[in-house]
Amino acid sequence: PFDANEFAGLKRSGLARLKDASVASLSLESRFDLGYNAAFALCVAALRWHGYRASNRYIVFQLLPHTLDLGPQVWRVLAKCHDMRNRGEYEGDLDIDERIVTDLLTACRTVAEKVQGLAPRT
Repeated sequence: PFDANEFAGLKRSGLARLKDASVASLSLESRFDLGYNAAFALCVAALRWHGYRASNRYIVFQLLPHTLDLGPQVWRVLAKCHDMRNRGEYEGDLDIDERIVTDLLTACRTVAEKVQGLAPRT
């Protein structure tokens, strides 16, 4: 069932990380990590708002058309970043550039706007 405190915590965490990811003086790797985790927290918040939980990290991005009515221009960027994050975490191969960080943060801001627009629930 929906838990208002859990939703609020995920939303707060996602928004804080998104704000930090926008700090240009941080390394690209840090901005990528913050942006990815911001997007993940916000996507999980949207999933939880609908009363669901995911056992797989990847699925929260694939479900964006259903949870926030967002198309492939958003979820494909986040799915690509998920793959990049996994390569970095598990294989030590984090090959990122300014363009992917920019695209990630743009997608994350779109998710954030939609999450902030979700109607209050009890």
